[in-house]
Amino acid sequence: MFRITQYMQTILNPSPVPPARNPPGPVVIWNLIRRCNLTCKHCYSISADVDFPGELTTDQIFHVMDDLKQFRVPVLILSGGEPLLRPDIFDISRRAKAMGFYVGLSSNGTLINEDNIQQIADIGYDYVGVSLDGIRETHDRFRQKKGAFDASLHGMELCQQHGIKVGARFTLTQDNSHELDPLLDIIAERNIDKFYLSHLNYSGRGNRHRKHDVFHQTTRTAMNRLFERCWDELNRGIVREYVTGNNDADGPFLLQWAERNAPDQVMALRQRLINWGGNSSGQNISNIDNLGNVHPDTFWWNYNLGNVKDEPFSAIWSRNTDPLMAGFRQKPRPVEGRCAHCQHLSICGGNTRVRAYQLTGNAWAEDPACYLDDDEIGLPQNYSAERIPLPSNSGSANRITTRILD
Repeated sequence: MFRITQYMQTILNPSPVPPARNPPGPVVIWNLIRRCNLTCKHCYSISADVDFPGELTTDQIFHVMDDLKQFRVPVLILSGGEPLLRPDIFDISRRAKAMGFYVGLSSNGTLINEDNIQQIADIGYDYVGVSLDGIRETHDRFRQKKGAFDASLHGMELCQQHGIKVGARFTLTQDNSHELDPLLDIIAERNIDKFYLSHLNYSGRGNRHRKHDVFHQTTRTAMNRLFERCWDELNRGIVREYVTGNNDADGPFLLQWAERNAPDQVMALRQRLINWGGNSSGQNISNIDNLGNVHPDTFWWNYNLGNVKDEPFSAIWSRNTDPLMAGFRQKPRPVEGRCAHCQHLSICGGNTRVRAYQLTGNAWAEDPACYLDDDEIGLPQNYSAERIPLPSNSGSANRITTRILD
């Protein structure tokens, strides 16, 4: 996760750059259930409103939680599907809070209502995240359910009324990028605590719809709008959390923004970004799916590291024999093409590997969604490059990547 507000606050109020943090254990994003009352077009878990066999029982979940606590996992993000469809979700949540985890609930928001809001409030979730895909008509079309937008906003309003920190998640695509500004206006009008822009990753239902991913220029425009919005609010004394995910080129892009707007803070910001290190799949981010399979993150559901029904998560995550995990933990990562030659590799960490894998079958190929041009990443002038068109249904004959030929 790339924390725009946090970095911009350090530009406004400079302070010594602290050393890089080394989290004691990985954040665990836990898909407790695959069932969902919606069928969103970009769903990475390809959920449906049916029961999926083989999901972890309550006792199995509690047993895994004991191991996670011993392994010093600091954060549990309880997700789905729709986690509120699990009859034991509040039992799981109460136990997680009692054990001292930071506990987030990742929901579509439509099932948060007057009947359960007091239970949700009593849990004491540290954060509730709700997905919004634009304003009403667009959101309902993405969620494939009329009335979903109003139901989600109502759920968020109930959380606010009960003192629960709540935020909106927005997955940027070619089909909804034009609604970023109207959605940000709604966030501001309703004083929502947090806004998370997620770049589309190629997995699950999102992989089948990657032809609708935004062009690189549209991504740049969206990021600049977030930067402008955050900077304006901070200068007016409004501290709202703006964060992004799934495209670690956002770090170098913010550095370019600082070069234009706060050049005296560029050196300090660069060091902060290096300390952040970019993509942390397989390192500080992990995933357990509804069946107990462990993955490097939520977008690697086609790559299993082991199953918590058979052995502890701590044992699975501690192994260094898996070639993908070994690459994730290598510094620098063994990336290829433009990524290998990029001057910002120490900042972005090679970006999101699953996109390269989905497109080429090679997890270490250059990330096709990097929206920085050759000059911006400092490619040498004398390199030989092969222009590689994306699939013909990518939406544009001009949307291409380059590969350096060593």
